[in-house]
Amino acid sequence: MLTRIDLRGRTLGTAELRRTLPRGAADVDSVVATVRPVVEAVREHGADAALEYGQKFDGVRPSSVRVPAEVIAEAEENLDPDIRTALVEAIRRARIVHSAQKRTDTVTEVAPGGFVTERWVPVDRVGLYVPGGKAVYPSSVIMNAVPAQAAGVGSLVVASPPQADFGGWPHPTILAACALLQVDEVWAVGGAQAVALLAYGDESSGTGLEPVDMITGPGNVFVTAAKRLCRGVVGIDSEAGPTEIAVLADASADPVHVAYDLISQAEHDPEAASVLVTDSAGFADTVDREIAARHTVTLNSDRVREALEGPQSAIVLVDDIDAGLRVVDAYAAEHLEVQTRNSAADAARVRNAGAIFVGAYSPVPLGDYAAGSNHVLPTSGTARHSSGLSVQTFLRGIHVVDYDEAALKEIAPAVVTLADAERLPAHGEAVRARFADLPADGATGAAERPDAGEGQ
Repeated sequence: MLTRIDLRGRTLGTAELRRTLPRGAADVDSVVATVRPVVEAVREHGADAALEYGQKFDGVRPSSVRVPAEVIAEAEENLDPDIRTALVEAIRRARIVHSAQKRTDTVTEVAPGGFVTERWVPVDRVGLYVPGGKAVYPSSVIMNAVPAQAAGVGSLVVASPPQADFGGWPHPTILAACALLQVDEVWAVGGAQAVALLAYGDESSGTGLEPVDMITGPGNVFVTAAKRLCRGVVGIDSEAGPTEIAVLADASADPVHVAYDLISQAEHDPEAASVLVTDSAGFADTVDREIAARHTVTLNSDRVREALEGPQSAIVLVDDIDAGLRVVDAYAAEHLEVQTRNSAADAARVRNAGAIFVGAYSPVPLGDYAAGSNHVLPTSGTARHSSGLSVQTFLRGIHVVDYDEAALKEIAPAVVTLADAERLPAHGEAVRARFADLPADGATGAAERPDAGEGQ
């Protein structure tokens, strides 16, 4: 069922390997021209424009952008008890992991009397985007809100598309998750118009829609294009592409487990990527048969089939696990499962992945919901240089420089010399102005200052 890519007996360089491997990619460039007028209209006309686009794209116009407190409270009150229990436990585990990530300020004495402190300061206000559409994502509320709260972000707003079936408000399970996380500001707006409204706000006519400093959270290609257009006005987490899973497995893995793991990722989106890397052709054949037998009975079977039969999904045959590790590092999957005879040791050798899932009992769906890890991860190979969402996403490192007179004087000659070397002499003058006896060239000779006279 899946395309085969046979790399056995072939030695490919990094560039050729990246070109050979399957890859899904959102064509953000193709929709930028469509999204730009939306962003510009919301920038100029605020909430009214956002609501008009909601009517056009979502088929509903809520009575206000901000969801009333009583609507959020009602959603929590009516939440299914089993879903509540699962959400509460997922939140608890996520808080454990993310609370341990927060950095502490560090003070370094560079020289006697010369100190540099690195302060970690949270972003003031953050917009968290939670998609609607093909599924309901209360887990995305958790994955965005928990690290932001652990970082100490003072103000959070969740934006999620209005739903015609629920009175024009976001899905009740989304609202209930917000209530459980004590996020009381929720906007009923989705798509590109949500990103633009978060970036520019609308504080006219008493709407009180304050702009944010950063926007995080996954979305479709239109949301991604809007984030690109608003980047610079606000910070963003990433330009997320279609979701993806790679499984590195040998014949010791359970083919049914692997088949289900590949299917589970495929049900996200027709463009989702599912890739198996294995050194066993027999195992590959078995997994393929299991996928063919099982994917048709899933709720989202049409979507799964389209994703698995697309060019972004494949089975990659390699000579051995060492070769497989080179392949998965070149692929740099958003989610990587390692199911081999030596899963832990092999996983420890992986350099490039958004998140790594070790062994038969750490499947990707665990990370999607309740492992405690974050599921907002780099896609499209960007795990080679980027990390997933974490507490650090919402913190800014600020260097605080505190030198006394003696410490500055001791290093001043070097500063002046380097300033002169870069042909920026005023930089050196700014330091020399503080000391009457500093050598003119930063190392030797008497100081020459424009304001220097006899007796100085």
